[in-house]
Amino acid sequence: MDQQVVSRQEWGAELPRQRQTMKDSARRVIIHHTALQSCRGLSQCKRHLVDIQRMHMNERSFDDIGYNFLVGGDGTVFEGRGWGVVGAHAKGHNSDSVGIAFMGNFNNDTPSTQALTSVKQLLQSGVSQGFLQPQFVLCGHRDVGTTECPGENLYAALPQLRSST
Repeated sequence: MDQQVVSRQEWGAELPRQRQTMKDSARRVIIHHTALQSCRGLSQCKRHLVDIQRMHMNERSFDDIGYNFLVGGDGTVFEGRGWGVVGAHAKGHNSDSVGIAFMGNFNNDTPSTQALTSVKQLLQSGVSQGFLQPQFVLCGHRDVGTTECPGENLYAALPQLRSST
C-alpha cells in the first residue's frame, strides 16, 4: 500500500527556484527534526511548512524547502521536495539520500507511534516505487554531520524505523 502524502500544492508551497533530479534511487535515508514546535494535521502544520520553506529559501538560500518529506506528530506526511529530487538537508550527503524531517524538537519531545509508523510506510513505498534501494541505509543527521539533529529521543527511536524495512 502506498503512503498517502499531502502534496506541496495542498500545503501551499512556493515553487522551487530549481530542481535537481537524482541520478539513481537513493542509497540512504537521513532522519532529521525541525527543532521547532511540533504540529498535528494539515491546518496546524501548514503554517509551519510555509515558515520552514521561507526560512530555507530566504535565510539559507536553498532553492526550496530542504527536506524531501516532513511528518507531523499525528503521522501526517507532507511532500517537501518529494521522491527523486536532490534535497538540501545534509551538506555533502544529498545526492544519494532522502531527507525526512519529523516536525518538532526531539531533544524534548518523543516521536509519536503514528509518526514512526507513517515513516515506515513511506520508506516501504519508496522501495516499492523504486525511489529507494531495497538495502538502503537509515541514519540520523548527526551520523553524517556535526549536529544534535535529530534530537536524543528521535535518534533513540531510529532502530524502530530500521527494523521495518
